[in-house]
Amino acid sequence: MSTESTPLPKNVPVCPVRGSVIYPTMVQHIDASRAISINAIEAAMSGEKVILIVSQRDKDVDDPKGADLYDVGTACNVLRVRKNPDSTVQMLVSAVARVKASNYQHGDYLSADIEVLEAAKNNEVEVQALTRELREKFDAIAAGGKLNAEAVQTVNGKDDVGEMADQIAFNLDFKLEDKQALLETVSLTQRLSKLLTLLDTEQEVQSLQQKIRTQVKEEIDKNQREYYLREQMKVIQKELHGGDDDEGDEAEQFRTKIDALGLKPEVKKEIDREVNRLARMHPDAAEASVIRTYLTWVTELPWNERSEDRLDVDEAAQVMDDDHYGLDKVKDRVLEFLAVRRLRKQRAERGELSADEVNKGPILVFTGPPGVGKTSIAQSIAKSLGRKYVRIALGGARDESDIRGHRRTYIGAMPGRLIQGIRTAGTKNPVILLDEVDKLGSSYQGDPSAALLEVLDPAQNQHFTDHYMGVPFDLSEVMFIATANYPEQIPPALMDRMEVIEFNSYIEQEKLEIAKRYLLPRQLLQNGLKSNQIVFSDAALEKLISHYTREAGVRNLEREIGTVLRKVARQIATGKTKKARITDKELEKFLGQPRHMPETEGKEDMVGVSTGMFYTPVGGDILFVETSIMPGKGGLVLTGQLGDVMKESARAALTYAKSNAERFHIDREKLDNSEIHIHVPAGAIPKEGPSAGGAMATSLISALTGIPARHDVAMTGEMTLTGRYLPIGGLKEKVLGARRAGIKHIILPKANERDIEDIPLHLRTSMSFHPAETLDQVLDVSLVGGLKALEAPRDGSVVPPATPPSGGSKRKPARRSGTGASA
Repeated sequence: MSTESTPLPKNVPVCPVRGSVIYPTMVQHIDASRAISINAIEAAMSGEKVILIVSQRDKDVDDPKGADLYDVGTACNVLRVRKNPDSTVQMLVSAVARVKASNYQHGDYLSADIEVLEAAKNNEVEVQALTRELREKFDAIAAGGKLNAEAVQTVNGKDDVGEMADQIAFNLDFKLEDKQALLETVSLTQRLSKLLTLLDTEQEVQSLQQKIRTQVKEEIDKNQREYYLREQMKVIQKELHGGDDDEGDEAEQFRTKIDALGLKPEVKKEIDREVNRLARMHPDAAEASVIRTYLTWVTELPWNERSEDRLDVDEAAQVMDDDHYGLDKVKDRVLEFLAVRRLRKQRAERGELSADEVNKGPILVFTGPPGVGKTSIAQSIAKSLGRKYVRIALGGARDESDIRGHRRTYIGAMPGRLIQGIRTAGTKNPVILLDEVDKLGSSYQGDPSAALLEVLDPAQNQHFTDHYMGVPFDLSEVMFIATANYPEQIPPALMDRMEVIEFNSYIEQEKLEIAKRYLLPRQLLQNGLKSNQIVFSDAALEKLISHYTREAGVRNLEREIGTVLRKVARQIATGKTKKARITDKELEKFLGQPRHMPETEGKEDMVGVSTGMFYTPVGGDILFVETSIMPGKGGLVLTGQLGDVMKESARAALTYAKSNAERFHIDREKLDNSEIHIHVPAGAIPKEGPSAGGAMATSLISALTGIPARHDVAMTGEMTLTGRYLPIGGLKEKVLGARRAGIKHIILPKANERDIEDIPLHLRTSMSFHPAETLDQVLDVSLVGGLKALEAPRDGSVVPPATPPSGGSKRKPARRSGTGASA
């Protein structure tokens, strides 16, 4: 049927379609599933088999009315209708003419009056020119592979330019509005002009696509098809200024986080380079995972996050006093740091100092024996400052990468312990404790102590570069505190960068207070006991300190207290008792026999037995020097595991005695024909050091002259051949040990007199101190009758027979640990 042979009815059924336009002379299948469309098809088949195909303005409307449809549609002859099993209908139509619809009627289906749109006469020359241009543009588009071969053949097979234009519009992916506009344009020249405009746009889009395709192809591997497609999508979205993909989102999230960090330009430039690499990379690539981990570390570091310092000196002092007993020198140094920091901050607020100068501070190193509170005081410092606390254990570290991290080229690379600690703290100004810095090792992988040189130098650590991070991180605001048991094992270059604060051994009184204030309450809590269920007498704690532990700190003391409390807890749990009182007499019932028996002063003045003093890392004590004179050939026998220096002190004492034999009325002939035996108990413990020189000289001269040495006098000091008395170390520990043994008089070198101020006041007032510059002054105090009795003539000036010291049997044998003593 055609409009020329058969005129169209005035009123026809209407079949609305969504998202498509059909043009005259086309034969097309149309699927209908809506009732309004199926009813219209049935009405057309029962009538003149003519139907109006018209597009909906909004494809989401399910029950369209006349206002929902375009005014111009296509009148079609229904060639065939087939009902599908799913109740849908498929219709084959032949488009006849462009028509204008009006006067829609609504019922079971839509119907409308139609009027054929007649084309006006066109300028043949203009149509010819437009046709030529149309064919050229279509051929160019078809060459780009946009259309399938069948569609291209159909278009090229059309002799009528109007039909060719309609076929082009139908087969190209134009918007619905553009296709409808071409349907509504009756004038052939106008329709061709509009179609050429659309083809120009399409050609430009194809050209841009080809450009995008070329750019992507140059950047990626040809064999990675999936990677190619993702990159193509990314560049398309970039060109269109509106698209985002998953990888782009991830990179953009990192960029947002990095922008918020406030990084320095040179640091941000380096990190942005890694973000750009991630954005260009396939998400499943191995390198992408490495970069993703690196950027996660970067964004989680506190580049500009700080905790506000609490610069109240009095409050800080209270915090440290609550946490620790004693340690006055350490506390004073920390409070000085706070005071200086407070004054610097005030000057910075007035513009007199820069921020870098405010942040600079000392690097402290706490040295001392184990268990004296070096690590725990660092926690209290962080608490008093209001800063985060991070502990880095360096004991046994043998690899430079422990400090500086691994380079990202290695599998499983990660930052060093410093950067890890900074991330854990979440601030850039924490207190970082470098624990056991004297236990650092070295290997073929580098020396970690050398890596610490930059970290602990305030002039360099603001540009510390971790190998993994690859960009400098400012450590100048960190307060570094190091600990060491043996400072002599710290490399000199590293030691030079730190300020040493010495931790001395706790005295018994300090241990008693620490046990009562901290250890006992903590162990009560850990063992499930209440304070009213057990009473620990001071005498029991004192005995526990002196007879069951031998240490500089309080770790073993806390363990022994815990042992006692566990045994009490068992008795309470089994109902044997409800409350326990621990006295010094009952202590053996819980802990067995005492493990250590401290020396006590001699019971009486004895010939050839003097009292010296020594100290070890676990505290001070007294020792006895015993000398016996026997017939012989003038030899000197030394026993008691004496070190080389101590043996030299004995020989110097003998030389001093011989050189002063006439003054002291010592028989030279008898001296040359006697064997001298000097012994220092306990024989199982190695002893070393020069400070027993005075005690050896006193013991030897007492044995040679028969004048007893005073049992209530203990001495320490190095002697020379000419009788000078030289200074020594560890005076405080030695005096405390002597006081515990019951000694009332202390002989010390004159040069050590200033060290007496370190001894607690209540001990200073209960003891007598005798500074000496010469050995004569020592002998004047240490011998009964003093120098006057020594220089006075004795009957016959004969060397009296030496009585073997009996005092040794009255003293209980010392049961000590194997720690070597330093006299």
